[in-house]
Amino acid sequence: MELRELSISLLRERIAAGEIRAAEICRAALDRIELLAELNAFLTVTADSALERAERLDIVARKGDPLPPLAGAILAIKDVILVENVRATAGSRILYNYIPPYTATAVKRLESAGAIVIGKTNCDEFAMGSSNENSAYGAVRNPWNTEHVPGGSSGGSAVAVASGMAMAALGSDTGGSIRQPASFCGVVGLKPTYSRVSRYGLIAYGSSLDHIGPIANSVEDAAQILKVMAGHDPYDSTSSRAPVDDYVALLDGGVRGLRIGVPPEYFGEGLDSEVRKGIEAAVKIFEELGAEIVSVSLPHTKYAVPVYYLIATAEASSNLARFDGVRYGFRAETASSLKEMYSRTRDRGFGAEVKRRIMLGTYALSAGYYDQYYGKAQRVRSLIERDFRDAFNSCDVIATPAAPSTAFRIGEKVDDPLEMYLQDIYTVTLNLTGLPGVVLPCGLSSSGLPIGIQLIGSRFDEARLLRAASSLERVIRGSYQPQALRIPRVNTPATA
Repeated sequence: MELRELSISLLRERIAAGEIRAAEICRAALDRIELLAELNAFLTVTADSALERAERLDIVARKGDPLPPLAGAILAIKDVILVENVRATAGSRILYNYIPPYTATAVKRLESAGAIVIGKTNCDEFAMGSSNENSAYGAVRNPWNTEHVPGGSSGGSAVAVASGMAMAALGSDTGGSIRQPASFCGVVGLKPTYSRVSRYGLIAYGSSLDHIGPIANSVEDAAQILKVMAGHDPYDSTSSRAPVDDYVALLDGGVRGLRIGVPPEYFGEGLDSEVRKGIEAAVKIFEELGAEIVSVSLPHTKYAVPVYYLIATAEASSNLARFDGVRYGFRAETASSLKEMYSRTRDRGFGAEVKRRIMLGTYALSAGYYDQYYGKAQRVRSLIERDFRDAFNSCDVIATPAAPSTAFRIGEKVDDPLEMYLQDIYTVTLNLTGLPGVVLPCGLSSSGLPIGIQLIGSRFDEARLLRAASSLERVIRGSYQPQALRIPRVNTPATA
């Protein structure tokens, strides 16, 4: 049995029953990380601390004491999320030697629930990218076909889960960076409602757009992780005090009577024909399960990409001003003045895509252009939010593609920034509106690459969103078995 075939709840049950040891599961994951190093999914592996935590769980199990809810779950963390005393690079040269003094709230809650952090995953630099080719530490490769990208910016986290190096992973999602790689890698990716999960300990890209969420093998595992992470955090003033549902307990119930909205704006020009067929087939399954399919309109969707890239780059320009070589990270030592040190540090420390977005954002915020670009983008953002509010008056969940195509080849779009930005066309609306979304695989293309469907819910309605996703998953799961992955199998131990 591989990690991809072992759910978090089943693992906990087997550890509690003495059928398997957490330490053996952890060693199997570490072996797999070493075996699949060519995928370049991990930047830092925390083997010693992971094994130590696993052995402590085994002691608790041998004593017969109750185990925490995520006991033994092997977890990977995107390298923009801080873990105390573990290097955090954000995929950038400018933070190659940064060791954070504290742990992100989301990670701390997961560790308290028994999860075992096994390492930090590769990502596009400062989470800026749709292919994981912008990392200063090399591109990540898709385990379904290593000549293809895994998606970005949480590509390393998606690959770690898809290839069985971890049972689940945390990613960050600013414009689709959890959901698009989940689609490309054939796993489940969940972006919660904005403020549902604390952002404390997340290296900021766009503060009004950033989310932390899980990538997992199943909707149930994603629901379990969200249940543990969610809730108000006094360290994050934007985190919500809204009650946290028992997402796992509410997965059952089916979709009979549920209204599934389908917006024609998401099925127009630019959508790959095989992706279209996959999404339409999944929507048909919803109908067969008793859901009502309704057409909804989201007319301002066509403005989503330019609005997103104006707002995101403006916020990035502000957030990344702190990386100046003074307080932490890389510093250019050959400068003759403070101003020159700032300039050389940022020039050498930042990659091309980060520089491009800082420049775009600085321009959009500059005197004389603020109202023309940034101010207008915020007004259109409000119109996009209104579209979704109107749509949810006539439906409960919205179904769309997650990406316009399956995973493309490494290097295919790297020289065309506009074409790369358009990869986010179906995902950025949820970051602009703060709505929750989940992506799950719904089949394979003729070339053997996963196709993902995106389901969108109303604010703080993750319970109903996950119930719909789970109902669909139970029907179509057999069409994307891990055996289709073009990587070696490494089995976990069958018994203790």
